[in-house]
Amino acid sequence: MLQEFKTFIARGNVLDLAVAVIIGAAFGKIVTSLTEDVIMPVIGKLFGGLDFSSYFVTMGPVPANLAGSTDYAALKKAGVPLLGYGEFITQAVNFVIVAFIIFLLVRAVNRIVPKPEAAPAADPADVLLLREIRDELKARRV
Repeated sequence: MLQEFKTFIARGNVLDLAVAVIIGAAFGKIVTSLTEDVIMPVIGKLFGGLDFSSYFVTMGPVPANLAGSTDYAALKKAGVPLLGYGEFITQAVNFVIVAFIIFLLVRAVNRIVPKPEAAPAADPADVLLLREIRDELKARRV
């Protein structure tokens, strides 16, 4: 069983997948930074200084020292149950950006990598039979 496991791990697909996961995690951090540090501030500026992270609804009691606070991170750290729909909006924008970039990558690869030509479809059996009959009739005439 150990030998089978070694064979499984050493296959190219597993190693390719491991590399893809590592690169994907690093790429995710880049996209998160792009979303939080570049795109969301621009969107916030367009909508009049809107900060999406400050949009939340408290679902439970707030400690006295944080009463009236609009700091989502501080309230969350204090253990206050929150419905953070502003953070959800940020993550949704993050997802759309990642999906769009992956779409562009796949589209570019599909244009670069030649598609294998499809083999011609085999003729149906009745067409083959008719051809044999035709050839047989031609052979008898000669």
